[in-house]
Amino acid sequence: MAAKSSKAKPDKAARAEAKRERKIASKQRRKQILQAFNMQRKQDKALIPIMFGAFLLCVVVVVGIGLIFDVQWLVLPLGILLGLLAAIFLFGRRMQSSAFSQAEGQPGAAAWVLDNLRGQWRVTQAVAGTTHLDAVHRVIGRPGVVLVAEGAPHRVRNLIAQEKKRTARLSGNIPIYTITVGEEEGQVPLRKLQTHLAKLPHNVTNKQMDVLE
Repeated sequence: MAAKSSKAKPDKAARAEAKRERKIASKQRRKQILQAFNMQRKQDKALIPIMFGAFLLCVVVVVGIGLIFDVQWLVLPLGILLGLLAAIFLFGRRMQSSAFSQAEGQPGAAAWVLDNLRGQWRVTQAVAGTTHLDAVHRVIGRPGVVLVAEGAPHRVRNLIAQEKKRTARLSGNIPIYTITVGEEEGQVPLRKLQTHLAKLPHNVTNKQMDVLE
């Protein structure tokens, strides 16, 4: 009995400590979201009206449908929930758009986007570069190898061609894609880089990705 009691005490203490850590983490997340909201609100004057409009529209639409079936009060909570989700979604989209606008044209902007890729991507930053902060980043994923260049077009053109040649000697028959980030013709805008990568076809397996890396 004494052994069981002594074992239960550490378990109870561990659970209490884990619960305390979750509370601290949750509080920090709420604080970060509030800080991000306040920062976005100051530079985006349309944020609150748009969020409120989206919330109100969802509530009105859901309650309107409820009126048809005479269940408006039953569906009101659903309308409020959908309105909150719509407002939060718009906040996230506008914050992301603002972040891309600030990052565009800055050295390392493409590297920042690549570091925030979702899914099974393996990113190696600046596998080639110049003293002018032009860079080529290597991304390994299901499409194969993707070389992403950022910088002055006339400088990165040769840079990415050299890196593609070096990579081809190691990758064999694995497809190699090249992307130059920018706003000119043939380039991929920074805000569309993640979407562009996601649309590339899947050509290799996870095991082949490990071998490539």
